[in-house]
Amino acid sequence: MNKSLCILCLLYFVVQPVNANDSLLVKDYEYKPVSIYNPFKYNLDTNLSLSKIENYEYVDPLNAPLDYNKLIIFGGVALGVGTAVHFYQANAWWQEQDSKFRFVNDWEYALWIDKVGHFFGTHLLAHAFSGGYEAANMQAEESAIFSAISAFAFELFIEIEDGFGPEWGFSPGDALFNTLGASFYLAQYYYPYLKNFQPRVSYYPSKAFRNGEHESGIIIDDYEGQKYWIGMRMKNILPENLAEYWPSFLMLSVGMGVSNLDGSGGGTQSFYLALDLDAEQLPLYGGFWQFVKNTLNYIHFPMPGIRITPNATFFGIVF
Repeated sequence: MNKSLCILCLLYFVVQPVNANDSLLVKDYEYKPVSIYNPFKYNLDTNLSLSKIENYEYVDPLNAPLDYNKLIIFGGVALGVGTAVHFYQANAWWQEQDSKFRFVNDWEYALWIDKVGHFFGTHLLAHAFSGGYEAANMQAEESAIFSAISAFAFELFIEIEDGFGPEWGFSPGDALFNTLGASFYLAQYYYPYLKNFQPRVSYYPSKAFRNGEHESGIIIDDYEGQKYWIGMRMKNILPENLAEYWPSFLMLSVGMGVSNLDGSGGGTQSFYLALDLDAEQLPLYGGFWQFVKNTLNYIHFPMPGIRITPNATFFGIVF
């Protein structure tokens, strides 16, 4: 799991996404979501005549002025949380700084699960930034762009600091997957069909972590307890004749996990196929609740599934 996930908590203090319906005083107008997975982003149905507006003041939620006060507060909180994360990591990973910057190619480290974690973490961080930007009335496209850039910049800062760590180094692989995570987040805005593929994570402490035998004792280093998933909205992916029978709340997720890591590139890599739940279907409405539902969809819920490799096994519950 990526180091930067701590920053997500800042949004619960400053994010109050705009609910477009609350700002409308327009009769006979209909606002339709750009995507059912982002229902607080609306498109005006221009097929209706302006003559139908009678004695109402029209406020276009897509052209609301940028709220600089909220933007400054959000930026301050983000900076504060980022600084706190930096000092935490300085004590946990970088206690003895090296004056020389170095690169470390660690492509096979932890059998790639740390690389997938960087992809997931950057995508989640971009989601967190978007909540703050949209709460400050930033336009949807600008929010998507700045969120992806902000998440990537934060991850790049962490990676550069790793480059000076005596036991670490700047990992081109980590940087690449940070880039992919930010790029996929941005691509989901420009190509809404990609929203049918949702990065997710699940975690159950490994045996070594539960017994206090883990080397670092830090959850984000407990790779054997982590699984990363891509949840698929089959209702939107299947052909229409099959999709009508698929429940809208049910997703199908493909996941990856590792076990028996020896610290030298050895271990077992496992792949899973499991059912999942789509939090978008919860009957909760409004900007804040939409943000909550979007955030919940980054979690793989315990559901029945199978391990595909190395040995096919059915599980009543897959974490």
